[in-house]
Amino acid sequence: MTAAPSLSDIYLHIRVIISIIVGLCITTLLSGFARFVQHPRRERPSILHLGWAASLLLWVTHFWWWEFRLASIRSWNFETYLFVIFYAILYFLLSKLLFPDDISEYGGYEQYFLSRRRWFFALLAGTLVFDYIDTALKGTAYLHSFGIEYPIRLAINLAFCIIGLISPNRRIQLTVLTLTIAYQITFIILYYNVQ
Repeated sequence: MTAAPSLSDIYLHIRVIISIIVGLCITTLLSGFARFVQHPRRERPSILHLGWAASLLLWVTHFWWWEFRLASIRSWNFETYLFVIFYAILYFLLSKLLFPDDISEYGGYEQYFLSRRRWFFALLAGTLVFDYIDTALKGTAYLHSFGIEYPIRLAINLAFCIIGLISPNRRIQLTVLTLTIAYQITFIILYYNVQ
């Protein structure tokens, strides 16, 4: 009979799978950014679209750092494994939604983004729900270590998602984008003691 794998072996296996998915996500985002350099006349940039792509790159980077704490999970099962993989897949879907293979039927990236905003913000809200569950999986002490700031952060970001999902207004969308990025950066600076 084969011995059960150690926790470090399980964590390594999960980390590799998540790395592949996160790598695909980052590749999609960076390739999308590169399109504007490669074809400056063909691809019309939009501050709204590029802002959300930059924001997603920050979310994904933070997600990958956040997932380092998966090492603290002491009991893995297939359901937890599947959950964590699906959580990473949500970020990949968001990246593909921001940079699809073809937008020729739209007037540009901004029109495309606004037409797909419901999908985008629904998936982004899904990452927030998954984030809470993922954090709880890492242990009650870990969940409570964030204090009241963590549920407030989730609630504020969910509110931003709801506003973004509902409103096609460009000014409102830019306001939601600006507030989201500002809040992301503030949380990272405060939580990780960035100097």
